[in-house]
Amino acid sequence: MHNVHHTAQIKKMQLPLFPPLHRCVCKGELTMNEKKSVSRSPGRASAIAVSVLLVITLIVNLVCIQLYPAINAFMAANLNPLFAGGNAISAEHLSPAEAKEASLRMAQQLEREGMVLLENKDNALPLAQGAKVNLFGFATISPLYGGTGSGASDTSSNVDLIQGLTNAGFVVNEELVKFYQSSGISRPEQGGYVGSNFTPAEVPVSQYTQQVLAQAKEFSDVAIVMLSRIGGEGGDLPADMYQAGYSTTDDGRSYLALTQEEEDLLKLVKDQGYGTVVVLINSSHAMELGFLEDEGIDAALWIGGPGSTGMNAVGEALCGLVNPSGRLTDTYAYDVSSSPAYWNAGSFTYSNLDHNYVEYAEGIYVGYRFYETRWVDNETGECDEQAYQSVVQYPFGYGLSYTTFSQEIEGYTDANGTITMTVKVTNTGDVAGKDVVQVYYTAPYTIGGIEKSHVVLSGFGKTQLLQPGESESVEISFAAEDMASYDYQNHGCYVLEAGTYQIKLMRNAHQVIDQRTYTVDADIVYNEDNPRASDDTAAVNQFDDVTNGQITTYVSRADWAGTLPTSRTDGKAASDALVTALTTAPVYASNPDDAPITFANHGLTLEDLAGKDYDDPMWEQLLEQLSVEDMTNMISNGGWSTPEAPSVGKPATNELDGPAGINSLVSSLRGVSFPSEVVIGSTWNEELVEEFGRTFGAEASANHVVGLYAPGANLHRTPLSGRNFEYYAEDALLSGRMAAATIRGAASQGVYCYTKHFALNDQESNRLSLSVWSNEQAMRELYLRPFEIAVKESGSTAIMSSYSYLGATWAGASSALLTDVLRNEWGFRGTVVTDSAMGNTSWMDVNLAIRAGGDMMLCLMGVNLDSSTNTAQQAMRTACHNILYTQANSVAVSAAADTSPYWLMMLVVLDTAVLCAALFVFLGRRGVQLKLPAKIGTVAVVGLVLALIFYFAFFRTGGTAASDPAQGTPSAGQSSAPSQQPS
Repeated sequence: MHNVHHTAQIKKMQLPLFPPLHRCVCKGELTMNEKKSVSRSPGRASAIAVSVLLVITLIVNLVCIQLYPAINAFMAANLNPLFAGGNAISAEHLSPAEAKEASLRMAQQLEREGMVLLENKDNALPLAQGAKVNLFGFATISPLYGGTGSGASDTSSNVDLIQGLTNAGFVVNEELVKFYQSSGISRPEQGGYVGSNFTPAEVPVSQYTQQVLAQAKEFSDVAIVMLSRIGGEGGDLPADMYQAGYSTTDDGRSYLALTQEEEDLLKLVKDQGYGTVVVLINSSHAMELGFLEDEGIDAALWIGGPGSTGMNAVGEALCGLVNPSGRLTDTYAYDVSSSPAYWNAGSFTYSNLDHNYVEYAEGIYVGYRFYETRWVDNETGECDEQAYQSVVQYPFGYGLSYTTFSQEIEGYTDANGTITMTVKVTNTGDVAGKDVVQVYYTAPYTIGGIEKSHVVLSGFGKTQLLQPGESESVEISFAAEDMASYDYQNHGCYVLEAGTYQIKLMRNAHQVIDQRTYTVDADIVYNEDNPRASDDTAAVNQFDDVTNGQITTYVSRADWAGTLPTSRTDGKAASDALVTALTTAPVYASNPDDAPITFANHGLTLEDLAGKDYDDPMWEQLLEQLSVEDMTNMISNGGWSTPEAPSVGKPATNELDGPAGINSLVSSLRGVSFPSEVVIGSTWNEELVEEFGRTFGAEASANHVVGLYAPGANLHRTPLSGRNFEYYAEDALLSGRMAAATIRGAASQGVYCYTKHFALNDQESNRLSLSVWSNEQAMRELYLRPFEIAVKESGSTAIMSSYSYLGATWAGASSALLTDVLRNEWGFRGTVVTDSAMGNTSWMDVNLAIRAGGDMMLCLMGVNLDSSTNTAQQAMRTACHNILYTQANSVAVSAAADTSPYWLMMLVVLDTAVLCAALFVFLGRRGVQLKLPAKIGTVAVVGLVLALIFYFAFFRTGGTAASDPAQGTPSAGQSSAPSQQPS
């Protein structure tokens, strides 16, 4: 049969391409060969189709192999939830739906205590319950609930201002609402990670007809005006709207000043003669608010970014159901350019290097540390009030109430290095409310000596709800060593200088209520022989290269006139050392004396190490079960998840953004939108914020999220910093305490928080190519301090490093930062993950990171990790110890998401089906004369073999006793070392 068929094929090949004309046949008649040709046409088409399908399948498989970690993480987040069953878990006995409801209630409570009453002339607020109100300004129908970027959240179901007011019983003028809705004005689209769109969105006053204005005045004698400002990841707010292309008028206005359209709107509203005009400030950034003092503005309420249900709280505050008790976490100056940091923030580029820089030349004089010191006489300690009042509108810690309070020092002690002040707070007004107790210190200052702010926040507390006439005693304690200043020039450590320290009870950073004194007889130097009680090892100079690498003059209160910047200095030349550091290929440390790591199967799992000390000997046994391949995977693929390590019983886990609520960048998972961090900071309520952490952690855990890229602990160095909405304050203590409270709360639910961005990541401009220069005093007392408090007061087990270079060294590869300070001085135990290492982040070198104290790359695509030396493998093992320690002290096992590769199973089925189909088709075309049942059987057997091949190729896990694949798998209790030691 085969020969006959073969001969027929040869004869067919000899036929002419076109038949002669005389061989035409009648319609409907076909020759034998033509019949065969027709009968084979479907077979040829099938072969072509199958061939194309095979090529596509091959390409798909190659892509899947190349991008396996990223695809697996994406599919686990998006496909797996569609399958029923899995590892169902709950937090605090709450279902995901119940956890969501708890978060919605918490968002409203945070706004209740975080919004700040700025003005209330003649007790214009609260308004009568059930009152009719007019809403003016496009923002009233299009509020901003937070910011953009990874710290954004789903706002689609948020309570808006109109709903919030209606829910509080107000009657809103719907005709005015319709006017704005049909105005043709819209907000620009926001999103992404390259900054926000700052195009103003306000209806020109020319569109307000007399009919619109008359109807509004007739409807109500109350006008509520709302003004909004946005901020976001990847870009800072414009210091000049004209130069940034957002204004056609070159008048020097920043984004935080009123636009001309807003000025016109306020004038229009005031000209109508309303009985009450209230302004709502919907901004997480400190705006220029001098206009609030104008006649015709009766009250003002700062609401920040209110999150999902915060507008309900705004309605409650306006009608008096809630008494505002928030306090500002920033100094509000009439002009943002009055801060020295203003002149050294933004975009600066070297003249001889494609790299950017920013100089923290203001030193410690940031926020109130500048404003409360600048006009103080260094000899007398007296403040030039006229000069101060002309610059500062609202001091740090400012906030009004619908009631009045008295505060008096009830007790004061200083014993065993601890200062304790007890303050009696009494509600002396007519309505219930909460008050904030603020304690500051003034350290002795010597002209030309260590730089010192005139006042520094040392402690705070908030009362419970006090009824009229009710009192509460609030105790504030802090260590005397916390008043030490960092002397980077002489002693190279913290020094508590001799002299009299004034311990002040203050209404805010400017108004003193009462004070006591604390005396230090002689300088106390906290050097290597005398570390602070809170340090594991002494805090000594680690950043001389950053201090002295570029800045030659730092701001000094001894010579304001000679040291304060008055203009921007761009285009400096990078030093030869910096050029060499940033343009030379890195050299990875390799010590030939480092011993090879060993491998063994001890039969341990991650759960066995839960609760064990970091230095417990069992950790070394567990780590010996990890192969080099395991470690490489764990370190390299830590983007929004951590990979599974079956050799130690570690499941894959989900880790997601962010500060304003769960925000998955790799799936559709979105949690409740919480108020922005600056609102949370403005509560000044550690107890509430810890409860927020519990609520946030419970919602995360209920959704199989065990790690959060939050909270943000960078400072509001200037009001123009793009991500101020993600950070608490301009003050280090307040920021650190709020962060620590959040972390403690989340940890109670087994959820760990990556406090970010460590460190000096205080602006967004040029963040992917930025060298930051600062003196070590500012670094220690301001920018590192929030992280220090978070670590020491919460037991934090996770930190996120920053994109920034500290001078010439990437923060994520700075052993001074991650090892000497974070781990050795502060005693941190846990994981340091990078910021996102996706895209143009080539300087974020994993090989440098793991040698410096970094542990994991926030990446889904893998990185080029060189494991060829003993030094590298030792560093990898340490990194994995840190990662696993964090996981073991969390709900990583019980709350692990179902990351089974269902998509891969589907791919295997598809691959098998395609290959079987191809086999079926080509068997027929190659002359294999099998009956249909035999053909099907053959295909089935081949399919089974293919399935087994795919299974072992894709699903092999190495079992429970992992070792370096090159060394084989040791039996339980045995160990092995590499047969060929890496050099």
